[in-house]
Amino acid sequence: MAFELIKAEIAQLIAQLADKPSDSEELEFLLHNKLTQMKAFGMPLPADLVELEAMLDEQLSEKARERSRSGRSE
Repeated sequence: MAFELIKAEIAQLIAQLADKPSDSEELEFLLHNKLTQMKAFGMPLPADLVELEAMLDEQLSEKARERSRSGRSE
């Protein structure tokens, strides 16, 4: 049951990301938390979601580097 609930929540997060890419930082944080929950339950992590998390993390890191270079903070 917990696995199905977490899968549904992850699907909802991905749909939100598609609808509002500007919220990617918050959604990456939530996705990370869901993957952590899956690990805690001893569930295997889907490779595509691990890759998505890494991609979001890289995008957020790049945005932070750009803000740092431009001297502004958002």
